[in-house]
Parts: sequence; C-alpha cells; structure tokens
Amino acid sequence: MKASIAALSLVFVANICSFAQAPTEWKDDVADRMVGTWVLTGHVRGREAHHDVIADWVLNHQFLRIHERTAANAPTSEKRYEALWFLGYDPVSERYVVHLLDVFGARYSETLGYGTRDGNTVHFVYEYPDGPFHTTYRWSPQDDTWQWLLEQKGKDGKWSTFADLKLTRASQKW
Repeated sequence: MKASIAALSLVFVANICSFAQAPTEWKDDVADRMVGTWVLTGHVRGREAHHDVIADWVLNHQFLRIHERTAANAPTSEKRYEALWFLGYDPVSERYVVHLLDVFGARYSETLGYGTRDGNTVHFVYEYPDGPFHTTYRWSPQDDTWQWLLEQKGKDGKWSTFADLKLTRASQKW
C-alpha cells in the first residue's frame, strides 16, 4: 500500500513538473550590485545599529537572499536582530516583491513588500496591519554603497524615519 501511494505521488509530481516551465534567471543590474558581504551601520529607532549583511542569488536566480544580523562586535547593549529578506521580481505585474522573515515572527512576515525602481533606487511599500511602512534601497555607484531608509506612518498620519542605514563592502565574510 505504501509503495503504491509513493508511486502515485511521484506520478503526480512528475505531471505537475511537466506542465510547469522553469522561469529564466532574473537579471537586474541594481540587485546584482547588492551581492556580496556588507557592513551595515546607522540608526534604528534612534539607536545605533551594527549589522553584517550577506546577499546572494538563490532558487534558480529568482531571489536575492539578503541575510542581516547583528554584528558579533556590536556593543553588548545593542538589541540583537536577524532577518532574511528574499527580493524577487514579478514580470507580470512589473514590480519587485520582498518577503521579510525576521526575529519578530510570523505576524509581520504575512505582509509582502511591493516595489518599483527609479534608476538606482527601489522603493517598497508594505501594508502592515498596524499601518503602512516604506523601505527604500538606494545604491550609490560613486562609492559602491547602499542606503536603506525605512519609514513608518504613525497613527497621526505623519511619516517618520524608522531606520537610516548605510551598507559598505566588507573586507571579509562573516
């Protein structure tokens, strides 16, 4: 019985795979600039942040995986953080899509970020249950750095800076 169920499962998966065609690799010159190892510094909610970031292509070059975590040499007083961002592009809707998974759990991972590009900048909008949130990735070709600006809309309707961060290339991987 188990063998026949396993055989039927394999036939089912094979049929699905025969209909689905693997998408071609996603090519994006700005996203390519983020590949590598970075040192992130700046402020989150008014407090200094010292993080390490590694970005690489995964899943058949469909997503740029960005792994961010508090640096080992960060001050012990700094609140620890870790996140995985999966940045992709939907050619049908002609927009970027970001899946954010972090230490704050599933509640905030339900909301996808949708982005549009303008030159070396990609601006994302998240519609979280407690209000909208914007994340802007801006690459500076002059010095090969990134700025990540995160803004939130308060209950009073005013926008404020949640985080202002700068990424510079690291000399070594973590």
